[in-house]
Amino acid sequence: MALSALQRDPAGGGRFASPVPPPCRSRPCALGVDEAGRGPVLGPMVYGICYCPVDKLDELEALGVADSKTLSEAERERRFELLEGAGEFVGWALQVLPPDHISASMQQRAKYNLNELSHDTAVGLIQFALDSGVQVAEVFVDTVGPAEKYEAKLRGRFPGVGITVRPKADALFPVVSAASICAKVARDRAVAHWNFVEDLGEDMDRDYGSGYPNDPKTKEWLRRNLEPVFGFPQLVRFSWGTAQGLLQKEGVPVQW
Repeated sequence: MALSALQRDPAGGGRFASPVPPPCRSRPCALGVDEAGRGPVLGPMVYGICYCPVDKLDELEALGVADSKTLSEAERERRFELLEGAGEFVGWALQVLPPDHISASMQQRAKYNLNELSHDTAVGLIQFALDSGVQVAEVFVDTVGPAEKYEAKLRGRFPGVGITVRPKADALFPVVSAASICAKVARDRAVAHWNFVEDLGEDMDRDYGSGYPNDPKTKEWLRRNLEPVFGFPQLVRFSWGTAQGLLQKEGVPVQW
């Protein structure tokens, strides 16, 4: 499976993809774009695309795809297996952005915010599908920022391709729902199989809750695993306010 490499090295990030189904090389295809893990202070953000021939969208919907946030982890895994099993007409690709990459991008000298990073990642995945021979005719995207501006940006980048950007697209378009499932399954596996390079003691502390900044269990894990001089393990997005606040409060002041 394409995700086995991610599970071996979750911190490495990178691109992972299924084989391109032969029908997707010869028939007009719909492609959905969505992400998982935009808000958490822990773990990677994963962007996903899923695509299939336009005349197979009913069969894709029949697999039971839905907004990944409405499904339990077990249901997401089962539906991802169904998408894998439909590989004769369904393809997908993922871009995994490690936490340190996200923070370094956002804190570089030339401002590069999370919206721009998200847009560029989505563009890269759509281009990857085109370069791989997928006959992309329609693209459906869950919006990041104002939908109209994002749609215009994508239309300028991909002339001749039908572009639809909508809030809650993962609940409106089955091909986006499928992309959201792929992205969420990949993120969940990356977090679950995270290889800590730091010495966190003999009993590895993985009791970090949901990873969202407002989760008490996540905040307590951050507090327990803050090294006063060197900061947080690589799993943590050090640019997030929750992490920065704890470091300023409980870390050792450093003068450069």
